[in-house]
Amino acid sequence: MYRYDDFDAQFVRERTAEFRGQVERRLKGELTEEEFKPLRLKNGLYLQLHAYMLRVAIPYGTLSAAQMRALADIADRFDRGYGHFTTRQNIQFNWPALKDVPDILDALAAVEMHAIQTSGNCIRNVTADPYAGVAADEIEDPRPTAELLRQWSTLHPEFSYLPRKFKIAITGSPNDRAATKVHDIGLRMVRDADGAPGYEVAVGGGQGRTPMIAAVIRPFLPKAELLPYLEAIMRVYNLHGRRDNKFKARIKILLHELGVEAFTRQVEEEYARLDGPSIAADPALVAAIEAAFAPPAYAAREATSPVFERAKAEVPAFRRWAEANLMAHKAPGYAAAMVSLKPIGGIPGDATSEQMRALADAAERFGFGELRVTHEQNIVLPDVALDRLPALWRHLATNGLDTPNRGLVTDIIACPGLDYCSLATARSIPIAQAISERFADPDRQADIGPLAIKISGCINACGHHHVGHIGVLGLEKNGEEFYQLTLGGAPDGAAALGQRAGPGLAAEEVPGAIERLVDHYLVARREKETFLQTYRRLGHDAFKEVLHDARHA
Repeated sequence: MYRYDDFDAQFVRERTAEFRGQVERRLKGELTEEEFKPLRLKNGLYLQLHAYMLRVAIPYGTLSAAQMRALADIADRFDRGYGHFTTRQNIQFNWPALKDVPDILDALAAVEMHAIQTSGNCIRNVTADPYAGVAADEIEDPRPTAELLRQWSTLHPEFSYLPRKFKIAITGSPNDRAATKVHDIGLRMVRDADGAPGYEVAVGGGQGRTPMIAAVIRPFLPKAELLPYLEAIMRVYNLHGRRDNKFKARIKILLHELGVEAFTRQVEEEYARLDGPSIAADPALVAAIEAAFAPPAYAAREATSPVFERAKAEVPAFRRWAEANLMAHKAPGYAAAMVSLKPIGGIPGDATSEQMRALADAAERFGFGELRVTHEQNIVLPDVALDRLPALWRHLATNGLDTPNRGLVTDIIACPGLDYCSLATARSIPIAQAISERFADPDRQADIGPLAIKISGCINACGHHHVGHIGVLGLEKNGEEFYQLTLGGAPDGAAALGQRAGPGLAAEEVPGAIERLVDHYLVARREKETFLQTYRRLGHDAFKEVLHDARHA
């Protein structure tokens, strides 16, 4: 994984020292909260319902074991013993005292981490496929590109005060595991007719109050042209993006108002005007970054493991976990293991300090000291030998991290909602807990198969409800919370936005409504058909009618 160079280390230390002075001025009353707000937001510090919240950047979701232990220490020393992993592959601490934040930032800097550009109208943390570098279906590891974009975008002088926040995601696989089509810019690695790798460039995706799927404006962009081309996109957006209305300020609105053809033409014209070679990354820098992501020293192993197969045959709980939570690896004899942060009745994405340390230990004992955060709010151990998987599972089980539910009905994405967030209009966490408890039986989950439920506590859609197979949006009306269901969304290569499924529901009605939808699917599905496939075959009205009939029974 990438390690800071001297410039990175000095820059983060200087930024932390600068913010320490700003915090001291705020505590002394020399800065009002209004004056302090833009300064704290530049350093990832929000003021939530009950306390400050610090959002820590985890670039492209990659963490070392040492960094995970540092996060655990911060949780114990400065928070309430846990952290919340987010859909942006970051971590949030919900209860830091303002006086402690500079010390937290110093602790982060000591392990090459920071909270810069996790807020504000700038290019946010670049996210990537959490299985990058190990996925068997990958064209090329996208993390070197993500790191290049991190370096290019951090405090870019032209793009530090954009019309609105800006999000980029990249995947190196034809199978999109980074939700690229619901980002301001989505990059998917592809090959040209000669087999050379490059990028499909999609622009204008996003969720929130105006959800849109990104449009492809360049089917193939050579790798060497990436930075100049993105510079052209950003310049067009910075020049023409709405600044008079924050609800119309995202690039998706600009693309929608101009039209895809006109927007693409402006980008191409700007690209032609740029001095591309002066903007393009130095090949030596690119080579150095790529070297930082060289594969670890995999041992020569057989593609199958008698130890692994025997454990599956003899231990049903291990077999269930292995079938659900493992993913094929490009190196023979290895697997990538997803560690669920979604225990039945738990809070999606939360991990205690003890669990974080257990994950760090697992990364060192069973892998090469590396972990990944997924945008589904889980953790991936990317390199585990098949022989070691039974021992890993026992280690995870000892620490409450063995839930076998990757991609299943209880693997629910949920934002913090009204329990924490000052923007929320309804609670998300209790809804997620109630749904997971309703579908707690692991055999039932396996029978249902892949089903993505995503929950947001307000229209800002931090829980990605628009692209849930079943989405749940919490709203408020006349002082009461109610929930709108959407159906048929998907964040992958066949990205789609969910459609509303009737009037809002009370909180206590949501689990039952979802159960009726699932039961309808189980009756109507064809052999090996998933919920989403059945939904698309039968159409929206067939599922919407299930909810309508139940409410009028």
